[in-house]
Amino acid sequence: MCTTSGPPPPHRLGAGRTPPRLQGSSDPEAVADYFTFTDFAHFIEVYLSVVDLIRTPEDVRLLTYEVARELARQQVRYAELTLTPFSSTRRGIDARAFMDAIEDARKAAETEFGTVLRWCFDIPGEAGLESAEETVRLATDDRLRPEGLVSFGLGGPEIGVPRPQFKPYFDRAIAAGLHSVPHAGETTGPETVWDALGALSAERIGHGTSSARDPKLLQHLAEQRIPLEVCPTSNIATRAVASLDEHPVKEFTRAGVLVTINSDDPPMFGTDLNNEYAVAARLLELDERGLAGLAKNAVEASFMDPAGKARLAAEIDAYTSAWLTS
Repeated sequence: MCTTSGPPPPHRLGAGRTPPRLQGSSDPEAVADYFTFTDFAHFIEVYLSVVDLIRTPEDVRLLTYEVARELARQQVRYAELTLTPFSSTRRGIDARAFMDAIEDARKAAETEFGTVLRWCFDIPGEAGLESAEETVRLATDDRLRPEGLVSFGLGGPEIGVPRPQFKPYFDRAIAAGLHSVPHAGETTGPETVWDALGALSAERIGHGTSSARDPKLLQHLAEQRIPLEVCPTSNIATRAVASLDEHPVKEFTRAGVLVTINSDDPPMFGTDLNNEYAVAARLLELDERGLAGLAKNAVEASFMDPAGKARLAAEIDAYTSAWLTS
């Protein structure tokens, strides 16, 4: 299982316009430079320029399907993907067509690849409360809500975007049966994580990197088994963490926090889920059984039913045993 953040990554897009600084460029170095971020605000700027390329339901369907294909290549059995429907509907894609596109891709992926996808709809914090209202409407309207939707999130910048203002929207989503999975503490302090827990009833926290600064918060996360979705490469690329060696994942695990490893927006950060596990293995000095333990953390943190969790955990155990005895 993996959890990833962001809309379907636009690495296989065949329509739309080129981001401004890349007009006419086929130079790999220029492309790499475009995706080198000076800080989190710059990442959001580039991210939005790429999202602007997604213009039709066919784009959405293609991207979603190709994400599933890539996950299947990495032997991912189950993934909860974060989508931002407001980014598409505000650009003129019909809401019903958006839902049909992602659901068609999800069902095709499960049939063809055996990879099960579930959705988290997130609010793009930079777009304000208008986007919160639209996102919760799309997530709770029985005429639109897709079958694969399991959770409700909040992404984008944290500075100047306090978590408590989104409480009414999360309350509505939770009342409709969705799980709460906001981002918090990525570029702000641990108080933002406390806000997500208190105001938004967070069941999982996206990133939560600054939690390491607050021992009481770490203790609370560990005791309540509230997972942190850790994305090491992303945190370095957006300058949320200075270097991999300084990444707080080590403090999280020492404190007993339930940690899952995630890929965030893979093409934008030049990574994939397998690479993120390799990074985590180095940082945490894990052997094969340790890596299997991280994968089982993701199973525990997922919103699968108990039987599904048991099956997937057993598959991980069987694969690990076979690998170690081969």
